Amino acid sequence: MKNISVIFLKQLKDTLKNKAVLIQFVMFPLMAVIMENAVKMEGMPENFFVKLFSVMFVGMAPLTCISSIIAEEKEKNTLRVLMMSNVKPFEYFCGIGSYVWLMCMVGAVVFAVCGKFSGKDLAVFLLIMAVGIMISELIGAVIGIFSKNQMSATSITVPVMMIFSFLPMLSMFNDTIEKIADLTYTQQLSDLINGLGGTSISAKNIVVSIVNFVLAAVLFDIAYKKRGME
Repeated sequence: MKNISVIFLKQLKDTLKNKAVLIQFVMFPLMAVIMENAVKMEGMPENFFVKLFSVMFVGMAPLTCISSIIAEEKEKNTLRVLMMSNVKPFEYFCGIGSYVWLMCMVGAVVFAVCGKFSGKDLAVFLLIMAVGIMISELIGAVIGIFSKNQMSATSITVPVMMIFSFLPMLSMFNDTIEKIADLTYTQQLSDLINGLGGTSISAKNIVVSIVNFVLAAVLFDIAYKKRGME
C-alpha cells in the first residue's frame, strides 16, 4: 500500500505539469457545462450534451491518460528506476490506475451535477461511469505497454479512442454503424445513460460490457507477458 500511495501521489503532483493529461480530465466536463447552459433548442432531449459528452469522456480520457503516462515513463526510463526501487508492476499499475480512475470520477461528478441527477439516477450514472473508466484504463494500459515512446503511443491511441468515443454518437445517424457500435462497451454505456430514469439494465448491456472487459484484460495479460515493463 505504501508503494501504491507513493505512485498515486507522484502522479497527482505531476498533473499540473503534464498539460496533455490534465486537459483530458477537464475538456469534456467543461464542454458539457458550457453547452448545456448555452445551447437551448426546441425538441432537444433533456441533458443531451451531458449524456453525449460523458460517453465520449469515458472512451477518451482514461484511455489516453493511461497510455500517455506509461509511454512517457518508459521513454524517460522512470519505470526502470521504479522497478529497481522494488516497486512491483502490480503496485505501479494500481497506483496510476487509481489516480486516473479518481480524476475521471471527479469529471463524472461534474457531469452528474450538470445533469442534475439525484437519488437512484445519480448512483446508477456514477456506477456506469466507474465501470466504463476501468475498461478504458485496461485498453490504455495495453497501448502504453506495447509503445516504445509517447509518439508511438499517441499514434495508436488516437484511432482507438476515436472508435470508442465517437461510435455511440455516429450510431444515432446510421443503422450499420449502430450494429457495429453495439459490440462496444461505450455503446452499451450510452444506452444505459440515455435510459436513466426509465429503461432498466438489459442482459445485452451486461454481457457486452463483460465481454469487452474480459477481452481488455486478456490483451493486457498478453501485452505484459510479451513486453513486461521494458
